[in-house]
Amino acid sequence: MRPAVIRADERREIATPERCCILELAGAAADPNLSVARARVSPGTVTEWHQLSGVDERYLVVRGAGRAEVAGLAPTPVGPGDLVLIPRDTPQRIANTGRDDLVFYCLCTPAFRPECYVARHDLDRD
Repeated sequence: MRPAVIRADERREIATPERCCILELAGAAADPNLSVARARVSPGTVTEWHQLSGVDERYLVVRGAGRAEVAGLAPTPVGPGDLVLIPRDTPQRIANTGRDDLVFYCLCTPAFRPECYVARHDLDRD
């Protein structure tokens, strides 16, 4: 890793099949030990159940209101300043329960790679 300042470029935000928008700030190419992405979930939206194979994830909520659902934890309301810890290989999803976008940072160790993402359609019951 080299010293750098990485600026968020809103034009690089992408909509995902997971039902959220992701803006990657630093991925595996920049730092194989940590990736950082901003996630945005629209009001009334629930992301799909998924897990990250071999990757620990943290959600740092910066705006909005939501409900985190992580296997082994009761569904929990979350808001600005909350940190959700998601151990590797653990099913998870998040719902926007507010009127504005739910915005949080996804911090993954080691860095997220697309092949670690596992959709868990078997858990979709609602």
